[in-house]
Amino acid sequence: MLDAPSHFPALPCKPGVGYKPQHFAEIMENADPVGWLEIHAENYMGMGGRPLAQLRHLTEKFPISVHGVGLSIGGEAPLDPEHLARLKHLVSWLNPTVFSEHLAWSTHDGSYFNDLLPLPYTKATLTRVADHIDQLQNTIGRQMMLENPSSYLAFAESTWSEPDFLREVANRSGCGLLLDVNNVFVSATNLEYDPRDYIAEYPLDKVGEIHLGGHDEDEDDHGKPLLIDSHGAAIVDPVWALLDHTLELSGPRPILIEWDTDVPEWPVLANEAQRAATALTKVPAA
Repeated sequence: MLDAPSHFPALPCKPGVGYKPQHFAEIMENADPVGWLEIHAENYMGMGGRPLAQLRHLTEKFPISVHGVGLSIGGEAPLDPEHLARLKHLVSWLNPTVFSEHLAWSTHDGSYFNDLLPLPYTKATLTRVADHIDQLQNTIGRQMMLENPSSYLAFAESTWSEPDFLREVANRSGCGLLLDVNNVFVSATNLEYDPRDYIAEYPLDKVGEIHLGGHDEDEDDHGKPLLIDSHGAAIVDPVWALLDHTLELSGPRPILIEWDTDVPEWPVLANEAQRAATALTKVPAA
């Protein structure tokens, strides 16, 4: 549990987008309807240069959410102290509104894998993840949010459902949760369950941010649908419908549009953000 909780303002209940440098000029000129931005921590751990200069300008206009992709919170090994130190430095000078990471692992025996890999939901995993989150939160001096993964397989040894596991991690560590609605849809399709049942079980009271993104469609070896969380396409209508359903239950939340590969021109991204803004107008204020 965080030794000395620090209270920071929540993100505005508006759409945000994942910031890409090619959009800097257009964002600075007119970002409507975007109210906040997300960056990936690992892209800004250097000591200077144009990326950090642009980021400093952005902080004068927008709340910033920092999203980590390399901590390997679910890994068996201790968290990398050098990575933690770089992250602490970034958070200290940037003072972001939010920091988040994934319920996944990506390192083993000194090797780093360019994937966010799944975990069995067991007592041992719960203890390890909660301990790593405690270490992280105490290092950066603030609460983090933990994101649900996109899944392509399930572990026979799991003794918790994913929503119950996330609830217990949050209860033990004091972290918040980041609900990726596209990940829910991808996992539900791949593992053949109803995404609305997942949302019904999810601890929505702990959610501080919602993510939306695109995915790719494929088939497995048996001809069944297989969805890949690619962040490289427009958000599909069934995911927008799942967002509407989630917001009906949760109330308004900040919504991020993720588009990390095959990044489109700014108007395309802004149109996705506008659709998220429209979804929020349908939800009574909490």
